[in-house]
Amino acid sequence: MTAPIIGTIAEKGAPILDVAGLRVAYRDRNGLRTVVHDIDFEVRAGEVVALVGESGSGKSSTAQALIGLLPEGGLLQQGTVRLNGENIAGWPQRRLDGIRGSVISLVPQDPGNSLNPVRTIGEQVAEILTVHGRASGAAARVKAVELLERVGLSQPELRARQYPHELSGGMRQRVLIAIAIALKPSLIIADEPTSALDVTVQRHILDLIDDLRREYGTAVLLVTHDLGIAADRSDRLIVLQHGRIQEQGHTADILRNPQSSYTRRLLADAPSLNARPKRLPPHASVSAASADDIIVVDRLVQDFGTGSDGSFRAVDDVSFRVRRGSTHAIVGESGSGKTTTIRIVSAFQRPTSGQVVIDGLDLSSLRGETLRLLRKKIQLVYQNPYGSLDPRQTIERIVEEPLLNFERASRRERLAKVAATLDRVRLPADILQRRPHALSGGQRQRVAIARALVLDPQILVLDEAVSALDVTVQAQILDLLDELQRELELTYLFVSHDLAVVRQIADTVSVLNGGRLVETGGVEDVFSIPKSPYTRELIDAVPGKRFPRATDPTLVSAG
Repeated sequence: MTAPIIGTIAEKGAPILDVAGLRVAYRDRNGLRTVVHDIDFEVRAGEVVALVGESGSGKSSTAQALIGLLPEGGLLQQGTVRLNGENIAGWPQRRLDGIRGSVISLVPQDPGNSLNPVRTIGEQVAEILTVHGRASGAAARVKAVELLERVGLSQPELRARQYPHELSGGMRQRVLIAIAIALKPSLIIADEPTSALDVTVQRHILDLIDDLRREYGTAVLLVTHDLGIAADRSDRLIVLQHGRIQEQGHTADILRNPQSSYTRRLLADAPSLNARPKRLPPHASVSAASADDIIVVDRLVQDFGTGSDGSFRAVDDVSFRVRRGSTHAIVGESGSGKTTTIRIVSAFQRPTSGQVVIDGLDLSSLRGETLRLLRKKIQLVYQNPYGSLDPRQTIERIVEEPLLNFERASRRERLAKVAATLDRVRLPADILQRRPHALSGGQRQRVAIARALVLDPQILVLDEAVSALDVTVQAQILDLLDELQRELELTYLFVSHDLAVVRQIADTVSVLNGGRLVETGGVEDVFSIPKSPYTRELIDAVPGKRFPRATDPTLVSAG
């Protein structure tokens, strides 16, 4: 039954994928809830079409519906999905299995959950060849190694024998791409293929997809919330909001002249598309050492034992200073030493050597109650607002908890402080008795910030605090942080892999690579004239350079 599609090429000029009137719904206790409303679009051979929008816009539901992989309760209500001219909407799963991988392939978002942990990499790549009858046995294993080499994995023979947990995130994503291209499909759906990857790994993965598209003439439907990636990598854009297309057209046309107010807001909020460097407050000069340095890190070293008397140096001779009331960013790829550094600065672990001074207090000299009280002065806001809040507690209890640990106050006083702090982060009083699951991602992160602020700290350590948020929510949280810093004279230590965000929020920056400090200084100095080749590589990998946009105040108000 699949013969009319498998191995065929669409008529000259005809689209590889033609979607018309697509409607997707989910069953819940109240019946059917429609999440994608009558959308139409097409993708042609060798073309990259980007599907963009915030969480809940219907991007992933659309992609999953096209390939017949909607989660439980999902239903393709109506519409046609023509693949190389044949309508595959409503095909049974067994029939769809015949074209998945051979004609249409999916590169999923999370490589950690998409590979079988108990099978080798080589077995999993070879499986698609075997299932579709293209190779078997030794021939499939040889072809699997060739595919791993084709997607740029070093030592492909070794990788084929390894298990997923033995590979980095970027390596695992390359494996998924190897599986996706194994049978040279007509269409690849790439669903947030780089969202969990460092900026340089992200660029390499996107370059790889681009190379394969040019080599094979494959069409690509790129699902992403990153407007910078969409700007750099797509020929056409489709902007979704609440399951409806707001506009679609050539990427350059939409970026230069967006017609929808929603699109204008998305573009205005995207840090990678807008040059909005932060201006230093008068008291936060980035020049030489000063008595007003609230954080001083001097020649920090952290070794970890690896067994058999071996050791691994995670932080190697790192020094930097942070002026009171300013924002200092620490950037670098996974394994660069960022997390270890902030854990030491936050007094959660003691370094092997070196010195950390917080507001004049040497952390190495603090013990017991003195050390405990220091932690009132420095508070953390974590990356994931979905994982950092106790799902069993009410919002009131979550924000109140630090007060129970550090302050002797009556319940009335505590609850008054909780209410005042939630108001400061612009949350309504009616959320006090709700639990985290009833809040949006942006609301949850505001709760996390309130929990950190309730003790009136001087320093906030923000560990990837906006990386899990949609671009518009991210912009709102960054604005809130800027407002709080000015009102409360807070000092921020901001850890991020997103250099576009760093340029927007930070005054000074330290760049780490392999545990060593490769560059430090004022943000504009480092970004404009980077001295280190590694820093230049990081900056060059930031997406959004294809169509740079200056900030336009009318874009913000238009949204």
